[in-house]
Formats: sequence, structure tokens, C-alpha cells
Amino acid sequence: MSGEPFHTIRYPSSRQLTFDVGKIARSKHYVTALLEVDVTDAWTAVRQSRRSGRPVSFTAWLIKIISDCVALHPQTAGINCQRRNRVIIFDDVDISLVVEKEVNGSRVPLPYTIRNANYKTLEQIQMEIETAKAQSVIDESGYVLGRNSRAFWMKLYSGLPQRLRLIFFRAFVLNDPRRVKKAMGTVMVTTTGMVGHTHGWIIPTSMHSLCLALGSLNEQPLVRKGMIEKRMVLHLTVLVDHDVIDGMAAARFVDDLVVRMESGFGF
Repeated sequence: MSGEPFHTIRYPSSRQLTFDVGKIARSKHYVTALLEVDVTDAWTAVRQSRRSGRPVSFTAWLIKIISDCVALHPQTAGINCQRRNRVIIFDDVDISLVVEKEVNGSRVPLPYTIRNANYKTLEQIQMEIETAKAQSVIDESGYVLGRNSRAFWMKLYSGLPQRLRLIFFRAFVLNDPRRVKKAMGTVMVTTTGMVGHTHGWIIPTSMHSLCLALGSLNEQPLVRKGMIEKRMVLHLTVLVDHDVIDGMAAARFVDDLVVRMESGFGF
């Protein structure tokens, strides 16, 4: 390649976490659902709510709907203990998000977990999201957003070779459901697909038993009560770990979630 023009980009050490998720996620037996959800009523309600002085976002509403629905179908977010032949199911729902932050001049996605989301109001969830977005990140010690008492260990972890990171993570986190919940919550929600103007779904990589990816949100023609109308359609991807829950139970969760989303539940 001598003489060819090129340049290099030095990625931040947070990418090491992305590499690890990709490796561990390969062992998951996901069932994937690609859905088109008519969210016109909720989209309209959010816009009217903001105009009336209630500053809530469409994303915050979706997180609230998802957390409440998971609480009604808790096995969807169960954590598998294969060696013990059991699934651990927690009563509260911890939603893991990815928030893009600037670190040393680069835009990097960093995790943030909304704890006990099913017990919180829409306004409380909105406030948490805004606080996470406003949090400054200086170095590796802040690569997990929120109140992080393990800053030293996170900085140390990101500096290890991947082989050692995976050994550590599997031995000291993945073998204990409580540590899994504390480290990364019980449900993953990614909003990456809502960025930009493309149409379609995204299929994410995850370590969670339940992962929901919010794809594009577009105005599309739909048949409604025998008439063709312009409606706001969300392209939603749902990943469910088949080792944790059977297909019919997962289908009931998805059906309940879509019904709530399409009815604008909560407004």
C-alpha cells in the first residue's frame, strides 16, 4: 500500500465493550420479530403534550410502555442459569439504553440503565434520560453513565486484552444473575434506528434476554376502517432469547406490547 493516500482513526477504548458484547451475543439463541407498529395516536399525544408544557419525549413514552409490559410478562426478561437449569425472574425492570457522548473529540455510544423503570412515571424517565445526556465524560472512568461507584474497575477493565476481559466477565458477572442485572439491567432498548431519514429495521447485537430496537419512524399510507390514511409507523425489532422463554409466551408479550403502543396507552 506504499504511496497510497490514507488516514487512520484511533477509536476510543469504549469500543472494547462493543467487541465484548459481539463475542458474548453469539451464544444467544434469539427469535427475531420485525414489526410495523402504528404509533400515530401516541406520536400526536406526545406533540400535544409538549405544546401544553409537559416536556416528555416519544422515546421516554416508549421506554415506559416497554417496562410496564415487561412487568406484566416478566419471564421475557428472565436471566438464564443454564448450569442450574433455571431462569431467574426479577420483579423490577431495569432498562439499558445507549446514549451518545463526546469523549476526547469523538462521538461514542455509552450505556445508561434506568432502574425500576416499571415503577417510575413518564416524567421521571424523561428526567433521567436528560440527565444522562447532560453528564460529562472525561475518560474511561465515566464509560457507564449515571452514579457509577465502579469507575476504577471500569477503567481497568477497558484496558485489558479481550481474552482476559471475556474470562473476567463470564466468571464474575454472567454466572450470577444479580451481577448481570446490576451491570447491564434486564432489558436492552436501542434507538439507533430512529436517527436519520432511512426507512426500515435494525437488527442489533445484545447480551440481554430481551432486546428491542427502535427503527425508523415514518409517515406511511395504511388502511384504517376501510380508508387509506397517512399514519406514523415505527419499525420495531424484538429479540427474545428462546432459552429463556417459549415462543407462545413471547408472542403474547409482543401482542400486548403492540396493542399498548398502537392505542397510545398512558396519555
